[in-house]
Amino acid sequence: MPANLPPQYIDARTRLEQAKDAEEKIEILQYMIAVIPKHKGTNKLIGELRSKIAHLRKEAQSKPSKRKYYDPYHVIRQGAGQVVIIGFPNTGKSRLITMLTHAESPVAAYPFTTDRIIIGMMPYENISIQLIDTPPITDDFIDPNLLELIRRSDIVLPVVDIASDDVLDQAESIMTRLSNSKIKLTIDEIDVGNEELSFDMPLDDQDITEDFIRKKAIMLANKMDMEGSQERLAMLEEIYSQELPVIAISAEFEANLEILKGLIYENLHIIRVYTKPIGKKPDLNDPVILHHGSMVIDAAVEIHRDFVDSLKFAKIWGGEEYNGQRVSRDYPLEDGNILEFHVSE
Repeated sequence: MPANLPPQYIDARTRLEQAKDAEEKIEILQYMIAVIPKHKGTNKLIGELRSKIAHLRKEAQSKPSKRKYYDPYHVIRQGAGQVVIIGFPNTGKSRLITMLTHAESPVAAYPFTTDRIIIGMMPYENISIQLIDTPPITDDFIDPNLLELIRRSDIVLPVVDIASDDVLDQAESIMTRLSNSKIKLTIDEIDVGNEELSFDMPLDDQDITEDFIRKKAIMLANKMDMEGSQERLAMLEEIYSQELPVIAISAEFEANLEILKGLIYENLHIIRVYTKPIGKKPDLNDPVILHHGSMVIDAAVEIHRDFVDSLKFAKIWGGEEYNGQRVSRDYPLEDGNILEFHVSE
């Protein structure tokens, strides 16, 4: 049976090859297990990944501890996904994260007011999504640690200023700088079968191979409230809309920010599953966040790893289709499902 590995797995596999220390490799391997489809065709691969984790942990314990290098861009994941905001000075990144998350980010009319990463949590329905504002990119410098943060993230939001005459230069510079670092911003999925990549892309992009990280992205054309912005937006869309969505926003006046929130959620490709104790009502304010394609056992593992051995079956509710039917541990889940776990005594 083909593994049908998702794009998140392919990206993580590339990052694993570049990882330097055991701790980072373990974190990536755990992520790979989380996103891999669970079926008979992947059981052996999952076993191999778990074996690598055990070997790395044993290896790490046998080595003397070393003083860790401080990485100002290392961010512990929180919430339902990790989204990185990038762009040139004065494009409105700081205002954007303030409006979306209420995080305290310095905002001013002069360049380089953000000199460190700013982390905030964006509420969306009953979940939160982690947003990270980053120091601005310049024509002659992009921090290598920022590139690593982009590779680790789920979605990238390049912000450009459509009130500025150089908006096309901003967009081109961002795309080129990332491409030179083997990062391809796109909204396209990767079709993976038998572990061979098949990209649906123009001929001039055929040199994009497995060496490239294909990272989901939404280009934000900020300051749509300014004079002349619509003409510049049209030029931007004409050039880039085939590669990734171009969304006009105004961070200052909160225009189209709700649309942006919905797009971010949709492109995380996650589902929300709820659990309930036997005989009681579910808590619909505290979902278990899983990737598309997850099964009952994946939800159980998120709650308590001991469920892997003791779970017998589950009952499922949701929509008009399910009303407490008994399902196996390998049953595929959908957004909004409610689960009641039954374990062996």
